[in-house]
Amino acid sequence: DANTFTSSFILEGMGKVWDGLMILGMDGEAHRKVRSLLQPAFMPENVNKWRPKIDRVAREDFLQPLVPNKKADLMEMGLHFPVRAMYALVGFPEDKPDQYNQYATWALSMLAANQLDKAKAEEGRRIAAIAVKSLYDALMEQVQRRRAEGATGDDLITRLMNAEYEGHKLDDHEVATFARSLLPAAGETTTRTFSAAMTFLLTVPGLIDRVRNDRNLVAKLIDEAVRFEPSSTFKVRETSADVQIGDVLIPKGSFVQCMVAAANRDESAFENPDVFDIDRRQKPSFGFGFGPHMCIGQFVAKLELNCAINGILDLFPNVRLDPEQPAPKIEGAHLRGAKSVHVIWD
Repeated sequence: DANTFTSSFILEGMGKVWDGLMILGMDGEAHRKVRSLLQPAFMPENVNKWRPKIDRVAREDFLQPLVPNKKADLMEMGLHFPVRAMYALVGFPEDKPDQYNQYATWALSMLAANQLDKAKAEEGRRIAAIAVKSLYDALMEQVQRRRAEGATGDDLITRLMNAEYEGHKLDDHEVATFARSLLPAAGETTTRTFSAAMTFLLTVPGLIDRVRNDRNLVAKLIDEAVRFEPSSTFKVRETSADVQIGDVLIPKGSFVQCMVAAANRDESAFENPDVFDIDRRQKPSFGFGFGPHMCIGQFVAKLELNCAINGILDLFPNVRLDPEQPAPKIEGAHLRGAKSVHVIWD
């Protein structure tokens, strides 16, 4: 019930700093219209057209340079690859790595605005404001360039410029601010899901041999990792009216914490829910959210993960955990993942 359990409070925090189109903090009819306009660009039939570009970024920019080393911490790739892939999809020039690194720093700095610690909040907002403005200027330059060129490409910005619903199209400011909102989210959640998927692939007995020999299982590996260890363990909503749930009255204006991790282990929905099992009958989980605010970029994230995992299996022969390094450990109260995944290969 998205009308009762609302998301607009988000605009009171990050939204004040971020400015512009921030779909995560919209509700009701305004959210429906914008979501309907944006959604087609992120559906599988359109996202899959980006596979060659994402695959090239994974292999050429990250994996192939590591091959001679025969060892690596995969999270050095996992931290940067999703952001780099998104920048490639946006259409930023790909021959300027220093520029990419600066954009990545700005994207992650934007998250500093969401500070619960009052002592850190002011400095966090200052850093975030600089990052928000800098990344906006870089994106607006790309938007205006596409507009001048006739908006005929297949990059993300061009798709957003050409999107239309009920006669409405995004203006340049909306395109730039929406694209900007995707970048830190792409890095945070995809990075953590990559760490979980690789941890299970390397630690569940016999799993890596099965997946290596049947690449159709990569998608099942990703789905089960999202269910079993969602990168975000809960979602928060604010009640727009008094709500009665069982014997509990939740007053209007209350914040409700919905436990995604618990829902994904619900024994009434999943058989043997506490077992990691890629062979289970796949059901929708809550790992990418739920309802009208389900993650709009989930198919991009899954494609990035699919390309990265396939690339690792192709380029790192007999890849396995490094016995001289600590085993990966998935941890965190809200944002969960493994900090390191050390591997070696032949």
